[in-house]
Amino acid sequence: MEYAIEAEELNVNFGKASILWDVSFQIPKGVLVGLIGPNGAGKSTLLKAALKLVKPLSGKISFSGSVAYVPQRETVDWDFPITAEEVVLMGRYGKLGLFGNLKRADREAAAAALDQVGLSAYKHRQISQFSGGQQQRLFIARALVQNADLFLLDEPFAGVDLATEKAIMALLRKQKDLGKTIVIVHHDLPSVEEYFDWALLLNNRLHGCGPVKEIFTRTNLAKAFGKNQALFDEAAHLSAKSISGIL
Repeated sequence: MEYAIEAEELNVNFGKASILWDVSFQIPKGVLVGLIGPNGAGKSTLLKAALKLVKPLSGKISFSGSVAYVPQRETVDWDFPITAEEVVLMGRYGKLGLFGNLKRADREAAAAALDQVGLSAYKHRQISQFSGGQQQRLFIARALVQNADLFLLDEPFAGVDLATEKAIMALLRKQKDLGKTIVIVHHDLPSVEEYFDWALLLNNRLHGCGPVKEIFTRTNLAKAFGKNQALFDEAAHLSAKSISGIL
């Protein structure tokens, strides 16, 4: 089996604090993965380690093929003087080389990506003028225009309404149907079974990685969310919605 991402005994520290400890897993190509865990579990750090934005203390994590990354919305400077079209075109720079110039095909690809996320009419609008949901869709478009093999999305549904969330998921499912691998940092436990076919449960260490029906269980959730009663109560509430996924 070919793997999209592999981690082997990965350890990441910030100062003296251990963020990821002895994390090993393999994710096959062509799956839609929910990266699940409480706040501070190391989910964003895992993505950054894969992208070489964070240096591991030991161990390794690697991916196969090209990658597109959608960061958390609050990490972006939305006041930067740049238009929606220019943001999406940034996704093409990796294919141009050091002295390459944008071509007609690049602009056509950007236009198609903006059309996919419903923002074609606003391509000349400065990015601070968009709503939170539109901003998320804009960075999805930047990822789509890269035509990458692997998509890493860090909390793409934060601050968006349900309609926008469903629209983003529909776009990502189409990418999965094209053979892409999608990894999403996700917090809404009740939607895990609906959205994903693979789950990675993380809380500083790995508590499960595999098909949702096998991994998204009460036992594994208890390990991942520990003694945080509010979060565990949310997980337990899923039993009323889908017995197969929680018991």
